[in-house]
Parts: sequence; structure tokens; C-alpha cells
Amino acid sequence: MATVKNRRILLTRRPIGEPSEADFAFSEVELQEPQPSQMLLRTLWLSLDPYMRGRMSLRKSYAPPVEVGDVMVGGTVSEVVASNLDKFAPGDIVEGRTDWQEYALSDGTGIRKVDPSLAPISTALGVLGMPGMTAYFGLLNVGQPKPGETVVVSAAAGAVGAIVGQIAKIKGCRVIGIAGAPEKCEYTVKELGFDACISHREPDLSRQLEQACPQGIDIYFENVGGKVFEAILPLLNDFARVPVCGLIAHYNDTELPPGPNQVPLFLRTILSRRMTVRGFVSSDFADQRPAFFNEMGSWVRDQEIKYREDIAEGLENAPRAFQKLFRGENFGKLLVHVAEPSAH
Repeated sequence: MATVKNRRILLTRRPIGEPSEADFAFSEVELQEPQPSQMLLRTLWLSLDPYMRGRMSLRKSYAPPVEVGDVMVGGTVSEVVASNLDKFAPGDIVEGRTDWQEYALSDGTGIRKVDPSLAPISTALGVLGMPGMTAYFGLLNVGQPKPGETVVVSAAAGAVGAIVGQIAKIKGCRVIGIAGAPEKCEYTVKELGFDACISHREPDLSRQLEQACPQGIDIYFENVGGKVFEAILPLLNDFARVPVCGLIAHYNDTELPPGPNQVPLFLRTILSRRMTVRGFVSSDFADQRPAFFNEMGSWVRDQEIKYREDIAEGLENAPRAFQKLFRGENFGKLLVHVAEPSAH
């Protein structure tokens, strides 16, 4: 086959504070045809997620950073263009980590087929993908919800938080969301069935949380950190569980926050209330993926779980769209629509 021009977005510098478009650059290269052990993929959808900010930094984390000059990392839904692999054929729709680029060569490692008949293929990056797994594994394994318990989730209208709250309702819990804009709070209550939602922008956040959680908080699903966690901490019950999924309020920090040292108070609360606080990533529970696809697929099909997508058009708009995550401007799972599947 003829060589293909591949447009890519590279990380050109490590951001200080909030990422900007100047941290990225376009690059175009000739993409060679797949080798005997490879297939050629064409990107259809690109996922934009908060974890990517950590990959832009040299801070020690659970995954290595993107090197300056390399293609920015990211999950995608792609179409197989050409294949020398027995398990994949041209026209197959697949999901994997093939990064911010229009085409990718893959040996099949970490690539899974997507069934377009089950749900829109974009959901393989959202409710039926990594964010959905993160919500499912974190709440059920770390949170261990029981009927009648009070669950609070921050970033409640986001890709993970919205799913956490809905699963908690299915499990018989009372669910309180914390979000930003009033329309996000309204969405979680009216559309997703949360019992209440509070804006973190409210000056009396602590008082409103106390009123919404008269029996205290049994599970707090942490996506944010910052002043939200400070308001949550006094309300956590004995034996409360805190799955720590994200800390988006701190991802762009360049120094420690001012003010008194909260670590002694936090540790004393963990001890006195015998709490469980656990950080996790979805890959910690990779062996449970079959159960996830079975149960979540059923919930989505039966509309017990609803989802919302926030879509940017065109690979070139990925850097600008990425900034929305850190300004609270996205409403739902943030995606970039790169291309449509070929007609077969």
C-alpha cells in the first residue's frame, strides 16, 4: 500500500501550571505500511482525560511521563485499515492507547475489538471504557457500598463521577453530588437520579453539605481535592471509605498550598474514625473487566445508566479542548471526533 501522511500532536514542553496550546505542536510524517506483525489503525475518536496532565510532568507516578518531542499519550477508538494479524481484519473497530495522531501502527498489544451494535463506538472511551471502569471498580471494590449508606461524589457531572453516582443509586445508596455550574447540578439530580447536588462554588459549601448529609458520609469518591475535601472531612463517618480517583484541583499546582498544615488533622481523622483511604487506577482491577463489560453493558442497554458526551471536532482542536478539563468547562465525557468509519 502507498505511504500515508500521519498528522500527530507532540508534547513540545512541560507546562508550568495549567497546560496551554503552546505546550503542543503539530507534526506530519510519512507512515510506512504495517510490518508482518502489525496492523495500521485510523483514529476515529480521541479521549481527553485529566490523567494526561500527570503524563506531561516529570513527577513520579504510576506511569512514565511523555517525553518532550513525543506524541501525546491518549486512548482512542480506531478503524483497522490494513492488518497482518490473524485476530484483526480491515474494517474492525478497536479501542486502545494509540495517542494523539490520525494513524498508528500496532502489534495488537492492549487493543480490544469494539462491537458497534452494542452502543455508539465513542462509548468505548467513556461509560463502556476506562472512565466507566474507573467508576465501577473504584466504587465497588474500594467504596463497597451498602444499601442505605450515604455516598458523596465530587466532579459529579464528569465522565467518572456521573457513573459513580448512578451505580451507587442502583446499589440502594443515598447519593449527593458536588459539581460546579448550576446546570451540572441540575443534570445530576433530574437526569441521573442523584438525591441532591451542591455547587462547590457556594460560599457556604460546608453548611450545605452538612444539611444534605444529616447521617454523615459513608463513602466519599474523590475526584477533586482542595476545598471540597476540606468540607467533606469533618462529615466522614466511622469506617468511612474514600476511593481516591483524582485530584484535579491540584494537578496544575506549582507549589504547596498556603495555610496551616492539614496532614495531622487528616491522619488523626483516619485513625479515630478507622477510615479506609485508597488511591487506585482502573488497571489495578484488570481481572474484573469481563464482569464490568457484562454488567455495565446491561445497565447501558437497559438505560439504567445514562451518559453524556462533550465533543470537539478535529484533531487540531485537541490542545484547546484539553484545557476545558482544568477550567470545569466540559460537561460530560470529553472527546475529540477525528474521523468517521469507512463505508463497507
